[in-house]
Amino acid sequence: MARNDEFFLNRWISYYGKLLGEENLYLYLDGTDQKAPSGAGKTNIFIVEKQGYHVVDAEKKRLAFLSDKAKELLTEYDLVIGCDADEFIVVDPALQIQLPEYLSQIKIKTSVSGLGLDFGQHLKTETALDLTKPFLEQREYALISTRYTKTSIIAKPVSWGSGFHRIRKHNFHIDKNLYLLHFGNADYNALKARFDDQDFINTGRIRHLKKRIQVIEDVTNKIFVDGDKIFAKARKIQTFCRPIYAWNKPSMLKMRKIIKIPKRFKELGI
Repeated sequence: MARNDEFFLNRWISYYGKLLGEENLYLYLDGTDQKAPSGAGKTNIFIVEKQGYHVVDAEKKRLAFLSDKAKELLTEYDLVIGCDADEFIVVDPALQIQLPEYLSQIKIKTSVSGLGLDFGQHLKTETALDLTKPFLEQREYALISTRYTKTSIIAKPVSWGSGFHRIRKHNFHIDKNLYLLHFGNADYNALKARFDDQDFINTGRIRHLKKRIQVIEDVTNKIFVDGDKIFAKARKIQTFCRPIYAWNKPSMLKMRKIIKIPKRFKELGI
């Protein structure tokens, strides 16, 4: 489900459409004032009543709505992937296998998650995004983020928590070869422009925006390590460490690790 997000929606449709077929994509536009993105193709598009205005209330309604839709889709499909328009789930390119084939090979009891990588713009070495080129040609630093180690892929009906961050009454399972790449923080100017978007500000997302800006500051100023040196350790930490307030969400024990994405990921074309 998305609102006022033409750019990322077209990228989302292009990426998942090539892998899964556009006719197997389901997009719900949040508000009757919304229009289908220009690159919609054969995507199943539904324009629905706005799910809420303040972020807390809206997220609860949005994910309850999407949980119900996923339940319906699971009567037709073996798996459902739920994610936002700026999130791209990938298989490690070292395996030389596409996402549908990989998911068909692994055992998924209830859900499976990819390790979350939150890409930011390195303000000292990276320029503003060229929207005509792949992201991974322009961005190579990311925060290992528990916020994006999401319970995105499900094999049975569940109730997603806000933002797909967890599923209620179930644990999460991080696959050793899956990653969720988040690019919503990959351009500083685009994020700053959000502060001037009154429709966005009115939803109560100022604090949320400041957290996003912090990702760019960390990417720019913190020492980074090669991703391959820490991916396995990060999965273990997130698997066995949990926040006190939510046993079924991953934790990094307040560590904010910045990685440089291995070169092989650039061949993904995202």
